[in-house]
Amino acid sequence: MVAEPDWLLLAGFDRYRRPLWLRPSAARARQAMRRAAAADGVVLEAVSGFRSHDYQLGIFERKLARGQTVAQILEVNAAPGYSEHHGGEALDIGTPGEPPAEESFEATPAFAWLAVHAGAHGFAMSYPRGNPHGIVYEPWHWRFAR
Repeated sequence: MVAEPDWLLLAGFDRYRRPLWLRPSAARARQAMRRAAAADGVVLEAVSGFRSHDYQLGIFERKLARGQTVAQILEVNAAPGYSEHHGGEALDIGTPGEPPAEESFEATPAFAWLAVHAGAHGFAMSYPRGNPHGIVYEPWHWRFAR
C-alpha cells in the first residue's frame, strides 16, 4: 500500500489547468526540471500528479463499466491504494501536440530530454520495458526518488 502524504504543495497546473499537487521536494524538483528543459527549448507538461485512493478507485470503476476486466485494468493502472501517484512523488509527463499517456511519447524531444536529464533532477522512469512490476511500458510516468 502507498500511503497518501499528510500534505502536498501546489506545483503548478497540469495541461488541463487542474491544480498539480506533489510532495514539497517533488514539487520543487519538478519546477527546476521544467525550467531546465525550457532553457533547452523543450516543453514538459504535467499530465497527472497526486491521485487519491478514491480517485484511483474511480478510474477502476469507469473502466469496469466500459467492460474491461480487472486483469486488463491492472496491466495499465495500479489498484487503488497501490499507485505511485498516491505518494505525491509520481508525475505523468507529456508535451504539447502529443496525446497523454501514450507510448508514442518516447519519440518526442521531451522524452529524449528526460532520458538524459531527469536523473539529475531526482526523477526516474518507473515502468521501463520489461519492468518487474508487470506494468506496461510507460515512458510518460516518472517518479521523484530522492
